[in-house]
Amino acid sequence: MVVAGIAAGGGGWADMKSLSVQVITGRWFVVFASFLIMSAAGATYMFGLYSSTIKSALGYDQTTLNLLSFFKDLGANVGVLSGLINEVTPPWVVLSMGAALNFFGYFMIWLAVSQKIAKPQVWHMCLYICIGANSQSFANTGSLVTCVKNFPESRGVVLGILKGYVGLSGAIITQLYDAFYGNDTKALILLIAWLPAAISFAFLRTIRIMKVIRQENELKVFYNFLYISLGLAGFLMIIIIVEKVLTFSQSEYGGSAALVLLLLFLPLAVVIQEEFKLWKIRQQALREPPQLKIIAENLNTETSSSSLPLESTAATSSLPEQLSSQKEVSCFSNVFRPPDRGEDYTILQALFSIDMLILFFTTICGVGGTLTAIDNLGQIGSSLGYPQKSLSTFISLVSIWNYLGRVTAGFGSEIVLDKYKFPRPLMLTLILLLSCVGHLLIAFNIKNGLYFASIIIGFCFGAQWPLLFAVISEIFGLKYYSTLYNFGSVASPIGSYLLNVRVAGYLYDKEGKRQMAALGFERKRGEDLDCTGVECFKLSFIIITAATLFGSLVSLILVLRTRKFYKGDIYKKFREQAKAAETEMAQAGNGAAPSLAKG
Repeated sequence: MVVAGIAAGGGGWADMKSLSVQVITGRWFVVFASFLIMSAAGATYMFGLYSSTIKSALGYDQTTLNLLSFFKDLGANVGVLSGLINEVTPPWVVLSMGAALNFFGYFMIWLAVSQKIAKPQVWHMCLYICIGANSQSFANTGSLVTCVKNFPESRGVVLGILKGYVGLSGAIITQLYDAFYGNDTKALILLIAWLPAAISFAFLRTIRIMKVIRQENELKVFYNFLYISLGLAGFLMIIIIVEKVLTFSQSEYGGSAALVLLLLFLPLAVVIQEEFKLWKIRQQALREPPQLKIIAENLNTETSSSSLPLESTAATSSLPEQLSSQKEVSCFSNVFRPPDRGEDYTILQALFSIDMLILFFTTICGVGGTLTAIDNLGQIGSSLGYPQKSLSTFISLVSIWNYLGRVTAGFGSEIVLDKYKFPRPLMLTLILLLSCVGHLLIAFNIKNGLYFASIIIGFCFGAQWPLLFAVISEIFGLKYYSTLYNFGSVASPIGSYLLNVRVAGYLYDKEGKRQMAALGFERKRGEDLDCTGVECFKLSFIIITAATLFGSLVSLILVLRTRKFYKGDIYKKFREQAKAAETEMAQAGNGAAPSLAKG
C-alpha cells in the first residue's frame, strides 16, 4: 500500500529515500525500537531458569543462592545512577552504558559456571549479578523515559505497553533460547549477556527526545500496538502450554521462535503506515504555495516587535540578569516550597514531598508483598503438595498476567482518567486491595487456589508499575523524570528484603526446623532445609496481607490530597506546547516555500 502510494505520486527512488528517512527518524520508530529493547530487558525474571546451574556448578547452598537473588533484585531496582546520568546526557549514553554493564555482568557469570575462569568468591558473583541486573534500569531509563517525554499526553498508555513488553521478555527469551541452544542452561546465561546488549547498540542513535507534535490518532496507533502485543502474549501462552504437554524437537522450537520474531517485528508495519501518512502531509505542504495570511501575521509580528517601547526592551534585556540572580540561590532553599502539582519539581523537592513519601511507602507494601509471592512461588507449591509440572505453570501464569496487568493498568487508567477523571492513585489503591485476595488464597491453601493466586498476584504486580510511574510523572513533572522514575523503583528491594527475607524466609526456616525437631532430626550446617504443609507460609502471608492492606489505606491519603488536581486538565500544558510546536513548524514550512519556488 505504501509503495503503491509512492508510485502513484511519481517520485520514484527519491520519494522512497525521503520516506525511508522519515520512518527511521520519526517518533513512531523510536517507539518500535523501544519495544525491542524492552522485550530483551527482563533477564532478572529468568533467574529461576538458570539458578540451579549456578548452584550446581559452583557448589552453593540455598542460603547463598538466595543472597545472589537479593543482589539481583537490588541491582534491577536501584537505578538512580542511570536517572542522574540521563539528566545531563542524551539517551544513547545511558543505553550504551547499560549494554556494557549487561554484557560484563552476565558474561562473567557465564565464564564462572562454564569453569573458564577460577571459581570466583561469593561476593564476586553477587557483584556480577548486581551489575548485570542494574543494566535493566539503564535500558528502562534510556528508552522508556524517552518515550514518555515524546508522548506526554499518552504517558499511561506508553508506560503500560512498554512495561508489558518487559513482562513478556522472560517468555520471549526462553523461546529464542530453546531454538538456539536447546537444554544448555549455561548457554542461556551467554544469550542473556549478548542479546540485550546487541539490541541496545543497534538502536543507540534511534532513541532520542524529539519535539512533541500531537497527532489526532495518537491513541489509536497505540491501540494497534496493543492488539499486536496481545497477539504475542496469547501466542506465548498457547505455546508454553503446548510445550508442557508435547515434546518439541529443535526445528519445532525454531518454528515457534520464528513466529515470536514475526510478532515482535509486526509493529514496524504500523510505524511505516503512520509515518507514510505524515510524509504525504509534509510533501503536500511543500508543494502548496505559501498562505498570504500567515505572511501577513509574520509581518505584523515583526512590526509589533520592532515598535516595542524602550521600557519593554530594557525589561527584556534585564531578564538574563534576573535569571542569573535566581540561579545563585541555593538549591536547598526551596526544598520545602514545591510548586503546584503537575509543574516541574526539583529532585529534592520531589524526594522530600509528602506525596512521594506516601508513594514510596505504598510501593514497599504493595510491590514488596507481590514480589515475595513470586520469588517463593516454587517453594510455596512444593510445600502445599503441587506436582512439579504445576510449578512451571505457575511461573508462566505469573509472566503472562504480569504483562496483562501492565497493559491493562496503562491503557485502562488512561481511559478512565480521560473520560471520568478517575484518579490514578485510587486505581493503585484498588490494585493493592485485589492483591490481598491472592495473598489470602496462599495463606489458607484453598483447593487449587495457587492457580488463581498466580493470576491475581501476577496481574497486581504488573499493574502497580505503570500506575506508580505515571503518578510520579503527573505530580512531579517531566523535567527530572529520569531520576524520579528510578527513585520510585528503590522501594521494591526494600519491600522485598523486609517481607521476603525478614518475614517469609525467617518464618519458613523456623517452621522447617520445628518439623525436623518433631521427627527427632537436627539440621547440619550447609544442608537444605525443607518445609511441608500449609503452616510453612501461612503466618507470612497473613502478615503480608496486613501490610498490603495498611499500604492501601495509606495510599488513600494520596487520593484525597490529589483529588482536585486530577479533576482538572492535567495535560493542558502539554497540549499548549504541542500547539506551539505545530505553529512553529507551519511558519517554518511557509517560510521555506518561497525559496523552493525560486529554485
